[in-house]
Amino acid sequence: MQPMTAYRRDRTPGATWFFTLNLADRSQRLLVERVDLLRASFRHVMLRHPWHIDAIVILPDHLHALCTLPANDANFSLRWRLIKTGFSRALPRDERISPSRQSKGERGVWQRRYWEHRIRDEDDFRRHVDYIHHNPRKHGHVQCVADWPWSSFHRYVQAGLLPADWAGGDISLLQAGES
Repeated sequence: MQPMTAYRRDRTPGATWFFTLNLADRSQRLLVERVDLLRASFRHVMLRHPWHIDAIVILPDHLHALCTLPANDANFSLRWRLIKTGFSRALPRDERISPSRQSKGERGVWQRRYWEHRIRDEDDFRRHVDYIHHNPRKHGHVQCVADWPWSSFHRYVQAGLLPADWAGGDISLLQAGES
């Protein structure tokens, strides 16, 4: 029997990362229904463990974020663990929890793992920003990207980085995300 391959995360301090985090139950809408709790969890964690959120979108059952860590810091895992824990603890305790999660003291709100990708260059950064901002349209939540309220797209428009009528074009051309 061959030994299992050890999965090692890239630990580049100060790097920019693309992340996808999913709810355990993908039919839930908790992230938009309780976006207030999610935002509070982000704010709380960012006070103690700052990082720059370059782009973000919150969808009903998952979120995508592009984040840059401080120059001397590579610990994105801590930040996501604290954000997920803070959000989960703030929710009412009415979900069904599997015995496996109960034994580990987990609520069962989030999938245990998440997707991460270190951004390689400016083109990679731009593709992932576009992917994030186009995601509500990709999933059929809106016809126009500007109509989705839980997106950094609005910040990009205010800063003059994107036009208000930007729609992101054909998502198949973006070549970013979890592929």
